[in-house]
Amino acid sequence: MSGLTHIDEAGAARMVDVSDKPRTAREATASGRITMAEATATLIREGATAKGDVLAVARIAGIMAAKRTADLIPLCHPLPLDGVTLELVLEPAAVTATATVRTTHGTGVEMEALTAVSVALLTLYDMVKAADRGMTIEAVRLLAKSGGRSGPWRAA
Repeated sequence: MSGLTHIDEAGAARMVDVSDKPRTAREATASGRITMAEATATLIREGATAKGDVLAVARIAGIMAAKRTADLIPLCHPLPLDGVTLELVLEPAAVTATATVRTTHGTGVEMEALTAVSVALLTLYDMVKAADRGMTIEAVRLLAKSGGRSGPWRAA
């Protein structure tokens, strides 16, 4: 129909059959950021929030989310993940999250990387919203992917 793999010839949604695809090493990296008041970033930096080490909690939440992507996004394949890293960089008025996800499977892990970043940022919002409800989650995007039939890709 439209060249989209999750739509069949009749226009119905479907889960793509990857059983014939070779199991190859695949990796995806995504990033995003949450902007906030400088005072909020200072609370995080100094560990002065009422909820403790919010960066550690957000990192764990993002990694857990990558592992549960198929439960959250319809038609995603449940994948055995070989590795998930989630880096959180505290800036003067923001936190940048970068996730890299790896598997050896017949389909890529772009959605897992994007989910890890999104949930980590949402967790940060939740943990410090009492101090700053005006935070903005922005620029969640795929940075790079490798493996599979389409080969490597990098964001411009």
